[in-house]
Amino acid sequence: QVQLVESGGGLVQPGESLTLSCTASGVALGGHPVSWYRQAPGKERELVAHLGFTDDATNYPASVKGRFTASRDNAKNVLYLQMNNLKSEDTAVYFCMMNIFTTKWDDYWGQGTQVTVSS
Repeated sequence: QVQLVESGGGLVQPGESLTLSCTASGVALGGHPVSWYRQAPGKERELVAHLGFTDDATNYPASVKGRFTASRDNAKNVLYLQMNNLKSEDTAVYFCMMNIFTTKWDDYWGQGTQVTVSS
């Protein structure tokens, strides 16, 4: 059974940094596309980072490019999101997601972790 559990959220001030973790069980993170999404109150869930089949295949939207970096430790089976120079508009619940292909693509989501950026 695939499970993803996020951690590391919290309250930080603008300009500070935070690292989120997503621990996977029941499947190896390596070799599968993985992503971080976020959802702010009243807004749609949006992609903030994507790692493809290999770690050099990354994609970030303009809103976080240069500030956010996704990475994974295959030995620990953990996906990370390093967030620097955080802004109030980064406040949201952050989710990790994994795409797994068997006979079709399935998406697996974690439960989310809250990040609040406020002075």
